[in-house]
Amino acid sequence: MKYLDLTFPTPAENLACDEALLDWCDAGDGLEMLRFWAPQQHFVVVGYSNRVEREVNVAACQELGMPILRRCSGGGTVLQGPGCLNYSLILRMDSYPALQTVTSTNRFVMERNRAALGPLLTRSSRRKEALTSNFQLSTFNFRLSVRGHTDLAIDGRKFSGNAQRRKRQAVLFQGSFLLDFDLTLIEKVLPVPSKQPDYRQSRSHAEFLTNLKVSAKEVKAALRQAWRAIGELKGFPREQTQKLVLEKYSNEAWNFKNSP
Repeated sequence: MKYLDLTFPTPAENLACDEALLDWCDAGDGLEMLRFWAPQQHFVVVGYSNRVEREVNVAACQELGMPILRRCSGGGTVLQGPGCLNYSLILRMDSYPALQTVTSTNRFVMERNRAALGPLLTRSSRRKEALTSNFQLSTFNFRLSVRGHTDLAIDGRKFSGNAQRRKRQAVLFQGSFLLDFDLTLIEKVLPVPSKQPDYRQSRSHAEFLTNLKVSAKEVKAALRQAWRAIGELKGFPREQTQKLVLEKYSNEAWNFKNSP
């Protein structure tokens, strides 16, 4: 597997690149890969089947100058921006038996990611304790778990949401990590989602979400090791990315589809 650490200037380009990489792999031309990107501006992304007027406070987004876009994968609506790290896995379905169904793919990817991030939280907590307790380290107990279908949570508070898009030969599994994100902005632009996992228990965004408080560099290294993403990808389907930007991700008909 290759890795690609590439952030485009615009939200539309970043979303288009993921779909272009999926199409490239599905056609048999592209490689399996792990991509990272970190948004430099705030914007809202709705899931493939979400209704914008139900999941987004459109007036608040307009007031704050936040674009609203739609991604090609499922899942719920999220706010992206500085302090958030995104990853995208492009996998061939014949690479692992677990990739044959939606449910088993979710379980397979989420458990591998959970195992990769566990040691980071342990090291991070020990560093913090060393600074606050005269270097007298004590055991730090936390519960890092997969919750719902595709959430990662610490003690029941979500810091990562994920979704997938499947084609004939390949699957795109993508997600984001809240690392050092301004969580107060989420309350302003996103109402409580119409569909909630049971473990949320109707909590507000402020009560439900948390930051991982681990550096992007550490997260990238852990996931690269877990997925054995060794060599850097030297090229990508640039023309298809730009085509998708023009035809889909910068197009209001796509971004606001399912709306009246």
